Amino acid sequence: MSLQRRLLAYLLLVHAVFLALVFHAYLAEPVWLVCMEAGLILSLTLGIYLVKTALQPLDFAHQFHELLQGENYAARLRSGSNAEVNKLVQLFNRMLEALYLERLKLGEQRGFLDRLLEATPTAVVVFDFDHRISLMNTSAQRLLGLRDAEGHSLHELLNSNQTAQGTAWMATLDSLVAGENTVYSDTEGRRYRCQKNQFIDRGFRRDFLLIDEITAELASSEKATYEKLIRVLAHEVNNTVAATGSVLESLLFYTSQLASEDREDFCTAITAVKRRNGNLGEFIERFTRVVKMPEPELKPHDLAAMLDGILYLYRQQCSELGVSFIWTRRDPIPALMLDAHLMEQALLNIIKNAIEAVEIAIRAGTVHAGQPEQAYVHVALSHDAGTHAVQLSVTDSAGLLVDVPHGQLFSPFFTTKKGGQGIGLMFVREVLNRHGFSHKLASNQGGETSFDILIADAN
Repeated sequence: MSLQRRLLAYLLLVHAVFLALVFHAYLAEPVWLVCMEAGLILSLTLGIYLVKTALQPLDFAHQFHELLQGENYAARLRSGSNAEVNKLVQLFNRMLEALYLERLKLGEQRGFLDRLLEATPTAVVVFDFDHRISLMNTSAQRLLGLRDAEGHSLHELLNSNQTAQGTAWMATLDSLVAGENTVYSDTEGRRYRCQKNQFIDRGFRRDFLLIDEITAELASSEKATYEKLIRVLAHEVNNTVAATGSVLESLLFYTSQLASEDREDFCTAITAVKRRNGNLGEFIERFTRVVKMPEPELKPHDLAAMLDGILYLYRQQCSELGVSFIWTRRDPIPALMLDAHLMEQALLNIIKNAIEAVEIAIRAGTVHAGQPEQAYVHVALSHDAGTHAVQLSVTDSAGLLVDVPHGQLFSPFFTTKKGGQGIGLMFVREVLNRHGFSHKLASNQGGETSFDILIADAN
């Protein structure tokens, strides 16, 4: 029973007792009976009014408590006729107003933070006190290929049934410790900077991850570095080659002055040095070709016809090697805006690398020549009518890149071939990047290596 009801019950009981006593004096003093009854009624009425007035602050406190529990900070308490009680009502209303404004401010800040996290290209993952994911923005969900990951730890996600790409991501992120950062490369050659840090929340440390794509940044830095290196080398080597070539040509004029028994050896030695000098010039020229690559002149061209010419060019070589070199899919596609010269050179590099890889595998005995299901290079050109996307895939059966880290495939001067120079893929990447075509080079567990070029919109 509430305090107000107890007080009212007390007043009713006391006045009932007095009323009973008055009835005893009814016969002796009827006039006093009427006066006492009127006084009792007046006393009871006044007592009830005073109780309600005295307990009115408790009513307002109860209403204020209910508003706080319901988090209804926009509501206000209604003032009464009592000036003293109204001061308390005004205090409660000011408190509600302050809470409402504070909540509105926090809501705006949270809404702004949510919109900022959704818009930022940086992947953000926040963990709770138990190292379970409590927040992932859209970029993180798209990058890691995860949905509804909240409430799970990275270790749990690593052990769950994820894709190979997702498993690699989870393993990399799970190995990070607070304050550490690393660079991760995915199967498409994109590189990311992964950082793990901490912040203090209610006196406890919480971890969070930031993942930024730095492919373009690193590519630009690498390009500037190897351009400067190649220019310096080309300048020095070309000067040396030109001077050496001139001296060697001059030396040949003295051939007639030599004894007949020395003349042949002298000419052979000079010719060998001239050939080596020329090879050195051609070697550095291949590097400078990447640096001095012109901007593509985009014109409509038939990519399938361009590939037909390349297949015809390598048909005889593949036949002699026992390598099956065929189309596996050839969808009709519209003419594409590209630089025919640059694109043809890039495709020649890709297909030549695939054929050489199969040749190496044949020599190593991992695949057998003359068996189309083992020694092959397949070309597929597909067109998605819905998205208008065109994909070109060149697949070989050598599988030489299975153990090669993804981040090294397009690195300048990196090669897996004996005697290779590491500029073929560098040239291909530069051509495709200048055309705006995305690309991926990877080997699958079946032993195939595929170079995929995706043209997002062929219209």
